[in-house]
Amino acid sequence: MSTEIATTQPRGLAAPSVNEAMAVGKMAAQSAFVPKDFKGRPEDCTLAILFGSELGLGPMQSLQCIAVVNGRPSIFGDAAKALVMASAICEYIAERIEGDGDNMAAVCEAKRRGDPQPTVSTFSVADAKKAGLWGKSGPWQQYPRRMLQMRARGFALRDAFPDVLRGLVTAEEAQDYTHVEPVRSEPRPPVEVRPKFAAENGPQPVEDSDPLARARLAVSRAKSIADCDRIRARAIELAESGEWTEEQAEEIKRLLFHKAEMLISEEEVAA
Repeated sequence: MSTEIATTQPRGLAAPSVNEAMAVGKMAAQSAFVPKDFKGRPEDCTLAILFGSELGLGPMQSLQCIAVVNGRPSIFGDAAKALVMASAICEYIAERIEGDGDNMAAVCEAKRRGDPQPTVSTFSVADAKKAGLWGKSGPWQQYPRRMLQMRARGFALRDAFPDVLRGLVTAEEAQDYTHVEPVRSEPRPPVEVRPKFAAENGPQPVEDSDPLARARLAVSRAKSIADCDRIRARAIELAESGEWTEEQAEEIKRLLFHKAEMLISEEEVAA
């Protein structure tokens, strides 16, 4: 029986809008069908569903396959492999373990269709020791071969198929990173640029030239769920083009969640 995740023609419910994702997120957060980190957290469930939909995952697949580690979304290694294998640009993925003991190493070959050679990544016991992972409590003690395999797989798939994984690291890899607070730089003076977001109600302030500030303003002036969906689509475009960081896009998505929730409440009161 195949256990691959279907992405080209997913069965079941799809959540293309903020409104629908919120409804599923609220229900999922109160159920026993989500991992413990999502229980009682409808906002996190909603954002996971929206993020997964950008990858081609259905709502329940997103909640099972996406994890937030140190504030960054990641995807479990088996789901990453399934997404890549479901893509038409993947020719094959081959994995193996070579050697024994301290000479053991995991090897992953990922062949992109049209490329002359496969991308080959190796992660050895020596690499794990150098990174301070070998013998670490948890999965590295319980399943060392599997963890070597996940590291080699993550590197190979990200190098060969960055367009499929959208820059996501595997959750197994992200969990090994030590959390470090980002260094906050001094704010730069505003630069006059062409507006990325048009205000939904009234003219755009001339002095507000920060694209993120304009996005926040557009969210605050949104009058309907359709407005929220348009703003979210623009935020996704800016993140995919590299003009925004993932953190900036996630901030706007979170603001949109609360705005949409408020609009729905207002509609219910009016009815």
